[in-house]
Amino acid sequence: MTAHRAPEGYDPYAFEPFAVTADLAVLTIREERLHVLLVERAQEPYAGSWALPGGFVLPRESAETAARRELAEETGLSGATVAGLHLEQLRTYTEPDRDPRMRVVSVAFTALVPDPPEPRGGGDAAQARWIPYGTHGPLAFDHDRILADAHERVGAKLEYTCLATAFCPPEFTLGELRQVYETVWGVELDRPNFRRKVLATPGFVRAVEGPPRLTGGRGKPAALYRAGGATALHPPLLRPEGRSS
Repeated sequence: MTAHRAPEGYDPYAFEPFAVTADLAVLTIREERLHVLLVERAQEPYAGSWALPGGFVLPRESAETAARRELAEETGLSGATVAGLHLEQLRTYTEPDRDPRMRVVSVAFTALVPDPPEPRGGGDAAQARWIPYGTHGPLAFDHDRILADAHERVGAKLEYTCLATAFCPPEFTLGELRQVYETVWGVELDRPNFRRKVLATPGFVRAVEGPPRLTGGRGKPAALYRAGGATALHPPLLRPEGRSS
């Protein structure tokens, strides 16, 4: 990229400086519950409080690069795990008083991890844990809002995209896929209807050759599937209303 110099006479100090951070809402499903990756802050402000992993963007890096770097530093997740995450930019948070230290703008990302390792604290984090969504109490800064926005974004994308397969292992049963929807949406789905819709949606899943897999229940072994080639669902798989689990 060609470097451009500031125009002659331009004053870079004419505007009050501010910092930029990258924060991450990383979600997974463990033991049939939605979990979020949180870190305990080791420094003020909010020392001892849970927060989303993240930190300041350095002068010569992009927000996504900073997000991956901070995630590795604060949680101890391996470089391969962090590099393999599909990060989606959620939105930018610009409220002037969102950080007591100075004016800080946050670029937030969300990511899904199907089978995550156990994290460990590092950098500015005293510890890192996978915590069931909604059981963690108030988070530092405006991270409750960021996490709620991420949860809503993921729930909405399940309706129109094949995102649910990102929560699943490479080979999964339709029951495991249905569990993703039920866990994120917080509703109980009709099993035959769900199966019919999934198999009727072109490119959503494809069958795996070989014997069915025992799933631990009393029923017969279940067929295995992989993610199909589609990225969008036609027709969409809309969440039902009024059927809470």
